[in-house]
Amino acid sequence: MALSRLSSRSNIITRPFSAAFSRLISTDTTPITIETSLPFTAHLCDPPSRSVESSSQELLDFFRTMALMRRMEIAADSLYKAKLIRGFCHLYDGQEAVAIGMEAAITKKDAIITAYRDHCIFLGRGGSLHEVFSELMGRQAGCSKGKGGSMHFYKKESSFYGGHGIVGAQVPLGCGIAFAQKYNKEEAVTFALYGDGAANQGQLFEALNISALWDLPAILVCENNHYGMGTAEWRAAKSPSYYKRGDYVPGLKVDGMDAFAVKQACKFAKQHALEKGPIILEMDTYRYHGHSMSDPGSTYRTRDEISGVRQERDPIERIKKLVLSHDLATEKELKDMEKEIRKEVDDAIAKAKDCPMPEPSELFTNVYVKGFGTESFGPDRKEVKASLP
Repeated sequence: MALSRLSSRSNIITRPFSAAFSRLISTDTTPITIETSLPFTAHLCDPPSRSVESSSQELLDFFRTMALMRRMEIAADSLYKAKLIRGFCHLYDGQEAVAIGMEAAITKKDAIITAYRDHCIFLGRGGSLHEVFSELMGRQAGCSKGKGGSMHFYKKESSFYGGHGIVGAQVPLGCGIAFAQKYNKEEAVTFALYGDGAANQGQLFEALNISALWDLPAILVCENNHYGMGTAEWRAAKSPSYYKRGDYVPGLKVDGMDAFAVKQACKFAKQHALEKGPIILEMDTYRYHGHSMSDPGSTYRTRDEISGVRQERDPIERIKKLVLSHDLATEKELKDMEKEIRKEVDDAIAKAKDCPMPEPSELFTNVYVKGFGTESFGPDRKEVKASLP
């Protein structure tokens, strides 16, 4: 078996998967050079090389992690329809290459901040399935203690700062994080992600202006999935070349369905941001689900369009073809891996369902700074309902 041949040359991967498959997956780091699917298109900068260095381990890890992300989002769809997830829920299936490629190019010292389509970014930053499903179902074990829900994932120890519900508002916050990184001489950068729908926000341009003035290590990443809610980009933007929107700030257009193109672009952008200041990356990507769970996703685009992207540009299929062409695994082995992933997701959901809901007193925590002696009154302001420490 192809995976077995690899395992005889090296140890298992360090990230846990399952006892059965950890014996098969390789940590072979022999370089493999992969050509990006499309050339980069640059604005005010020289584009990076299309030749990306990878390894057997990275290819297999990309496939496994992206397949895990896809299965997690499909499961979230089912949980929402079963009314186990409430409120807003925005799914990331189709866009997995952006999350996995970006993560492969940076370290946990580098910060990421995004909008409300945040589940897979959190998973890429080292979050667990148990934390994901617990948060989605409002349980104590969630990454935000069950109080944030789908739109407000957070993992400070891995420099993941959310998960934000206000369209475009995360970009100024991201530039503020970049300011702190430069002020503290951390030699790290911040990736501030936003969609094409948020690209027309005035606050984005204000934040970009000050970042350029101060040469902040800020990388603005436009995840252009071509539909802002239900509005096609051409109906909302006179100039849909988002990588050029910075005018005086360099930009790069990237095939956001190619994990290795994303990796190469993010590596290039990090070096640029540390040396010269901000840069814009436009990730040309696509979401399979609607904007949110209330959007069927088929009223403003055809089903043929969606199936066409799946057949021609699907990010997981691209990685699968590379794995097979380099003889790293057989079709059967990859199908078996997907079965294991399905079980891993099902187990995480079952565990999350058994988790308790937050205590009612949690309504009053994480609101005010501790030590101010804050009191909460009833509607008549006569009865003290709670005293916060």
